[in-house]
Amino acid sequence: MNPTLKMAASATVHCLIGCSIGELIGVTIGTELQLHPVQIVSLAGVLAFISGYAFSTWPLMRSGMKFFESLKLVAAADTLSIVTMIVVDNAVMASVPGAFDKDFTQPIYWISRAVALTAAFLVAWPVNYYLIKRGKGHALTHGHHSHHEHQH
Repeated sequence: MNPTLKMAASATVHCLIGCSIGELIGVTIGTELQLHPVQIVSLAGVLAFISGYAFSTWPLMRSGMKFFESLKLVAAADTLSIVTMIVVDNAVMASVPGAFDKDFTQPIYWISRAVALTAAFLVAWPVNYYLIKRGKGHALTHGHHSHHEHQH
């Protein structure tokens, strides 16, 4: 596989994991509180950003970067990927009638969630590829990991 395409896939998986944590927590809280679907999507989106940024910021801080420097870099690198995933994930979930009203013990919730996350990956992967090809996105953080590893 093309190295840039492989890096884009890796960046997309990394972003998907980070975002999914917040997304699932937000949907769980929103559904349990019986919020309106718009409120659920909003809460899940905010938490997806928080967890997605945290998931990418933590390794940079561990490599020696200061918190705000790391967060600024991650915001520049990951925002478009996170927005893409949130929009696609929620569009798919919204297209499944009652997806936000499902009991989490019901298989249909998890099937629709798996389809939504797969769709989010498939749409965000080319976005990340495009960004990396132009020295943006995950390429920004990847370069910093290498830079700090050589310093220590």
